[in-house]
Amino acid sequence: MSHHENRRISKDRYFMNIAIEVSRRSTCTRRQIGSILVSDVGAIKSTGYNGNPRGLPHCEEIGCIRDKLSIPSGTRLETCTAVHAEQNALIQAGTNSRGSTLYSTIVPCPICARMILNAQVARVVYIGDYSDLAGLELLKQAGLEVARMDSDDFKVKLEQLQ
Repeated sequence: MSHHENRRISKDRYFMNIAIEVSRRSTCTRRQIGSILVSDVGAIKSTGYNGNPRGLPHCEEIGCIRDKLSIPSGTRLETCTAVHAEQNALIQAGTNSRGSTLYSTIVPCPICARMILNAQVARVVYIGDYSDLAGLELLKQAGLEVARMDSDDFKVKLEQLQ
């Protein structure tokens, strides 16, 4: 009888892998972001990726306004017409986001962090940093559980996005 090592991955790694796959639907030309909301019992409530709202042309079709105006990452967020991945996941989940865990391929921006807090999400897990860490500080200040996963664990999957 051979010894079989259990290779089952953790729930956090499992759900983050799914968030990375969701990011592949992004229409942003700068950065592909994916988020999922998962209930306390492990049911996926919703998914979201970044891109322009329904009915508007996507940046991959018309180009990035932020690139055209040379706007650095993390600044003048109002210039971009895209909806963030976290926002799309929260919108789709509605009140079902209460008590859930949000998995995101990037740390939430300050706008998303405020939405996460008001939606009463219980926990945020992310892998990538954002140029503005004020969102992370808001989440921590409100006492939300926040966990950063090591991006090296997802290196191959993340490189495929570029």
